[in-house]
Amino acid sequence: MIEDTIAAISTAVGEGGIAVIRVSGQDAVPTAARIFRSKSNLMEVDSHTVHYGHIVDLKTKETVEEVLLTVMRGPRSFTAEDVVEISTHGGFISVKKVLDLILQQEGVRAAEPGEFTKRAFINGRIDLAQAEAVMDLIRSKSDRAFSIALKQVDGKLSRMIKALRGQVIELLAHIEVNIDYPEHDVEEMTSNYIREQCSKVIEQLDGLLKTADEGKILREGITTAIVGRPNVGKSSLLNALAQENKAIVTDIPGTTRDVIEEFVSVGGIPLKLLDTAGIRETEDVVERIGVERSRSALSDADLILFVLNNHEPLHDDERRLMDELSHRPVIVIINKTDLAGQLEIEEIENRFPQESIVRMSVLEEEGMDRLEAAISSLFFSGKLESADLTYVSNARHIALLKQAKQSMMDAIDATYNGIPIDIIQIDVRTAWEQLGEIIGDTAGDSLIDQIFSQFCLGK
Repeated sequence: MIEDTIAAISTAVGEGGIAVIRVSGQDAVPTAARIFRSKSNLMEVDSHTVHYGHIVDLKTKETVEEVLLTVMRGPRSFTAEDVVEISTHGGFISVKKVLDLILQQEGVRAAEPGEFTKRAFINGRIDLAQAEAVMDLIRSKSDRAFSIALKQVDGKLSRMIKALRGQVIELLAHIEVNIDYPEHDVEEMTSNYIREQCSKVIEQLDGLLKTADEGKILREGITTAIVGRPNVGKSSLLNALAQENKAIVTDIPGTTRDVIEEFVSVGGIPLKLLDTAGIRETEDVVERIGVERSRSALSDADLILFVLNNHEPLHDDERRLMDELSHRPVIVIINKTDLAGQLEIEEIENRFPQESIVRMSVLEEEGMDRLEAAISSLFFSGKLESADLTYVSNARHIALLKQAKQSMMDAIDATYNGIPIDIIQIDVRTAWEQLGEIIGDTAGDSLIDQIFSQFCLGK
């Protein structure tokens, strides 16, 4: 039982239409009632009701804010505790005044980052995988990433993990009965039976892991470097993808002197775009630093958009760059197709697969759909799976699924090597515990604290 009451601002700090202050704990309603003046008596109102009134400073008797106050009594609340949410006018001063008055009340303290969600986990309302999905939901950078996170918040992945653990614990029970009562030989507990059950679990783990790469990309985005010589249209491409003027575009070569970052969604795929300085030999000290940073971004990128100018012949710098990119995930963009072609297209086609070459005119807004298709084809075999598929997107979950699979494979190997059944049991139990770490059933306190410390304040 958590006895203290916590409070924090749950909306982004700054000016806005409204701001929300969340209070959770056994004293949430009495705390709000002391400073809230309304026709309603908060101590007697029904759960999940909204009330209009004013927040009053008990010392000065002055009205501090005009608010709407929502009462949600546990366990039917986000934290499974009594929760009060106070909607104030958005702004630094009004929100701070109301929060300060709440924190002055006895038994109330400021919430730590992620503490509301942590209480929801501790109180059994959600499991650890669902809790992590809450933050994924907030940080989603594309519709598909949002959809994946929403399904995980709803518990779709958790239910699959619990079902898998159920199969593993059933196998463990059979093994333990066989160990304790070998004369009964329950269900003919043989090596073949262990292999059969372990193989079934491995098959389902493989089904989840099959989505891991795609899910991780949708969750974290693809770090994408836009590279090429100066004045080929790199900054124009960034602006077109971002749908706003993020980078300066001129006819003067070398305008971009540093790496510009921007998150965009291309065909539902989140990209972390890096617009780089034009890569060329230069005597300009500042531009040379920009070129060095471009090469650093190039080495760290998951995807490279190599932009060429259709209106100019290939330059030696570009040929050298093509040599460097020959074994990297790259899409060659032949830009400025609205102008007369002077580029040696055949040479490019001999170096890169046809599906990795996209012809477009950023100026004329032509060819963006082909770029989307090329990115999707490169990372998702042309298209994502059915919307009903459960994607595994969290790196921690992926690692634990792989470890659980290895433990089950170790158990199978042990049966072929004549290992005693009580030793095989250790591998099976390890898999059960590794799956439990995903949903928090077997997670240690330090891991739980570390996960929730990554949450934003007020969530």
